[in-house]
Amino acid sequence: MKILITGAAGMLASDLLPILSSEHDVVGLTRQQLDITDIASLRDTLKSLSPEVVVNCAAYTKVDLAETERQKAFMVNGIGAYNLSVICSELDIILCHISTDYVFDGQSQRAYTPFDPTRAVNFYGLTKLAGEKYIQWNMKRFYIVRTSWLYGVKGNNFVKTILRLAKEKDQLRVVSDQKGSPTWTVTLARGIKRIIESGYYGIHHVTDKTEGGISWYEFAREILKYASVDCEVIPIKTEEYPTPAQRPSYSVLDTFFTEVSTGFVPPDWKESLKNMLQALNQSSPSA
Repeated sequence: MKILITGAAGMLASDLLPILSSEHDVVGLTRQQLDITDIASLRDTLKSLSPEVVVNCAAYTKVDLAETERQKAFMVNGIGAYNLSVICSELDIILCHISTDYVFDGQSQRAYTPFDPTRAVNFYGLTKLAGEKYIQWNMKRFYIVRTSWLYGVKGNNFVKTILRLAKEKDQLRVVSDQKGSPTWTVTLARGIKRIIESGYYGIHHVTDKTEGGISWYEFAREILKYASVDCEVIPIKTEEYPTPAQRPSYSVLDTFFTEVSTGFVPPDWKESLKNMLQALNQSSPSA
């Protein structure tokens, strides 16, 4: 397949490009090369490149800042997805769009399936939900891939933040009453590859396995344990660490339906974390 990846300079795309390129003809374009909020430019680019599939990794991901930068967040996550859905539909191109667990409100007592009703509790989640809706309204052939708590060697993420803070402090206070499933970018990239090769259109959930979810506190402890960093981690409640954007208290995604339809079974989260930390150690000091 000929595949175009948007947002090619980002954390996910850095792992997705080589994984897809192993078997497919892949072109990656950065935000500077392709602005998905510019529908005229987008149309020209897609006409010129004629990909069979577009994987949209372009996104506004600053959850707290989105509460004040509302227009900026909505332009990328909402209007950008709308533009892609319209142009891809016009040109008969399949769209694979990356979404988030934050489209849910966190009130569920079990892992969320792709068929559960959505209800975002912060503006970032609302913009990502808008992107999902535009795609569903405008297209017949699409994949919406929801993931959660994404981390990787490139870019800013929870794992790298914890490692950095642990070098600066003897003690870290981390929220213990929010549960989800951490996901390594390599796991998500492999899942995306399998999904777009499967032909099973619709909504998919891809995360590492956590058997019901873990807290940020548990995640932080395991990060420091596997990295052999000595730093005390203290569990705190959400109200002790107020943020501009509300987070869902429980946002575990059920991957069962994607596993059955595509055959992709994600690894255990601890295995992924170990592998990511090993890759981080092997990368440049600036990683």
